[in-house]
Amino acid sequence: MKAVVFHDIGDIRLDHVPEPGLKESTDAIVRLTASAICGTDLHFVRGTFPGVEPGTILGHEGVGIVEEVGDEVRNFRPGDRVVIPSTIACGCCSYCRSGYFAQCDNANPNGPDAGTSFFGGPSATGPFDGLQAEYARIPHAHVGLVRLPDEVDDDAAILISDIFPTGYFGAELAEVTAGDTVVVFGCGPVGMFAIISAMLMDAGRVIAVDCVPSRLEAARRHGAETINFLEEDPVEVIKQLTGGIGPDRAIDAVGIDAIHPDEGPASGGGAAFEEERSKVAPDSAPEGDLWVPGSGPSQVLRWAVESLAKAGTLGIIGVYPPDFEVFPIGRAMNKNLTLRMGNCHHRRYLPELVRLVRSGAVDPTRVLSRHEPVVSAIEAYETFDQRRAGWLKVELEV
Repeated sequence: MKAVVFHDIGDIRLDHVPEPGLKESTDAIVRLTASAICGTDLHFVRGTFPGVEPGTILGHEGVGIVEEVGDEVRNFRPGDRVVIPSTIACGCCSYCRSGYFAQCDNANPNGPDAGTSFFGGPSATGPFDGLQAEYARIPHAHVGLVRLPDEVDDDAAILISDIFPTGYFGAELAEVTAGDTVVVFGCGPVGMFAIISAMLMDAGRVIAVDCVPSRLEAARRHGAETINFLEEDPVEVIKQLTGGIGPDRAIDAVGIDAIHPDEGPASGGGAAFEEERSKVAPDSAPEGDLWVPGSGPSQVLRWAVESLAKAGTLGIIGVYPPDFEVFPIGRAMNKNLTLRMGNCHHRRYLPELVRLVRSGAVDPTRVLSRHEPVVSAIEAYETFDQRRAGWLKVELEV
């Protein structure tokens, strides 16, 4: 079968690999009808999130048809159409039973303290081959699959696999309630769904910070007030827009790649930092504000803590690797901020989001911007990485 395979940093290929088979009685084999490229995949390709083993199939977003099930998978049969949650969970341990699927005790072969397990990730996450392929093995398929109604097509379903629940999780982490003023840092796909989710939770206002014009325009279409941080100081503008108080809630939808040499926090990085400084207006990025390993917090974390109202809440869903250990804790403590963060518990949210989409309450396809057949996957990665206008989210049709 064809699959997008990681060979090294900056080196991914469309390879022919063996089709997967059942390994455990709780497995299922799914024939993928759609997959997608996520910003997290770009972390691996750039090397900003290390540890991916050569030969790993990439991708953690998938929709498909069940082809085969193990003896202990009693709720699905071949022919069922399903969406695959990005994180892997057993459904049995105390964490899964409490809804903390991303902290499952049993899914990660490296042990209960190894952290979240997901498809197409570094060795520390399993590893498990990913979903940018024609077929995939789904562990713990009784909870690792969610049935799709006919009314939810592949275009909508692929967005429910990861980025919609992650954005929703971010708004929930930030404790968004009716009437709140919310700032979302980063208007990539996850940030866009954080905006949508904050609106679903009846936020009074949503302010979106990015520097890519097409993304800021998309945020405006979803009702957000926008700030281009290359043109003005985002902290000052946020304070101005909120009467000097600051927002009640903030969401970091960027993570480790806080500044890109061409496009800034929403884009991802792996950059020459002197070039980055030259791209950012001096007033909005004083010397030392950009993140270099070991030097200080990412720009987004600094902006979020500086701009939040006293006693506000910061929800962090942008990806940070385990060795990232810097944060403006003193400033956050002295403002009585609440900090909430983590990997999304996808399985917790998927059934409800499927119902929302089926009812017509949300149309997630407004975020999908490109369809590319799997044979164009490598070119799609390159273009998505460059953040060209219109490439907000890329679906790979397998």
